[in-house]
Amino acid sequence: MTILWLMLLVSLSAFYLGVFIWVVIQHFLTVEIPSALEHPVKFRFLHCAMLYLIALGNILEKLRICSMIKFIQIFQDLIVIKKNHNLVVTNMHFGEIPVRLFQPKAVSSKLLRGIIFYHGGGAICGSLDSYHNLCSFLAQETDSVVLSVGYRKLPDHHHPSVSEDCLNASIHFMKGLTDYGVDPSRVVVCGESIGGGVVTIVTQALLSLPSLPQICAQVLITPVTQVINFQLPSHQQNQNVPFLTKDILRMAICKYLDIDFSWKDNLFNGTCIPLDTWKKYRKWLSSDNIPRRFKSKSLLPEFSGPFNEAAYLETKQVLDPEISPLLADDEIIAQLPQAFLVSCENDPLRDDALLYKKRLEDQGVPVTWYHVDDGFHGCIIFFDKQPFSFPCSIKIVNAVINYIKGI
Repeated sequence: MTILWLMLLVSLSAFYLGVFIWVVIQHFLTVEIPSALEHPVKFRFLHCAMLYLIALGNILEKLRICSMIKFIQIFQDLIVIKKNHNLVVTNMHFGEIPVRLFQPKAVSSKLLRGIIFYHGGGAICGSLDSYHNLCSFLAQETDSVVLSVGYRKLPDHHHPSVSEDCLNASIHFMKGLTDYGVDPSRVVVCGESIGGGVVTIVTQALLSLPSLPQICAQVLITPVTQVINFQLPSHQQNQNVPFLTKDILRMAICKYLDIDFSWKDNLFNGTCIPLDTWKKYRKWLSSDNIPRRFKSKSLLPEFSGPFNEAAYLETKQVLDPEISPLLADDEIIAQLPQAFLVSCENDPLRDDALLYKKRLEDQGVPVTWYHVDDGFHGCIIFFDKQPFSFPCSIKIVNAVINYIKGI
């Protein structure tokens, strides 16, 4: 029996080692490390660790033991939550939506600023726990009440679960702001990645509810604002830059929008968009709107392939402003509150932020833009993860805090 257990242990060790060697080789063959990035070795290690978890998750999924996404979600919440003795943290549910409230302990004679926060993760990962430390830090450093929203995600829930839960939780919170010690005239909506995209959707939707207090500012950290033009310069330049590589982005979008993966190439090369539709929205979606400094000479043309009607019928939901909020009417954009936009140079979603910035500015909405030359997608989550933090992580957090403190 001892020999059998030893053989099993050796076999498992060889298996895990083999998977790890495979992902390291895959990493070095496919990944591009930006020259401006500080700590490239640390960056490579973290990406290899992510690929390793995905590989193990895919194996478990093929064995029908556990879906890859569920496997990733199990690991994300192993993160250590730091207790902040200056805050009262309360877990609640608004209906069936889990939320976490962060309130300063210090007694205040006046109502405080409120921040509604939507986490990132592409509807695959991200949770109240994995973003706990960031929300705690925001609450303490800005002396604000922070509500973090835990929305439904993959693999069990698809569009519109994320935006629907965030909107409903926000409405519930805003109906009772004073009960939470929040000044109704100082409510900020903040989000990162898919959460940043949800900020745009929620702030647009709240315009139709005049009985609620108005949002005073929106903070969009590396947001996704459209899922139509994947030939923008940032997509072409950063398609192999972790942690949001082209393969990860395609998987997340297709799974969340419940689009069969066989249509991924049509979606990403634009052949699912009718020519008349592209002409209609080109003024907002085209790379012509991207400043020249972000373009390189080797860029491919936008939507160069022939139109595929079958692909259009399977993917046409991407033209809905509730999925691509960049397409909202001018009348809606013009009513939006002031915005703080964060973009990262080495992020495929960089140009989503730039396009939305231009849309806001064209309609007279005040915009403060913060661009991080050494930043990459998702870097904010590492801001306190020593020894895995990056200078860009801390810069973004400090920039967001300084902006919010000025409100």
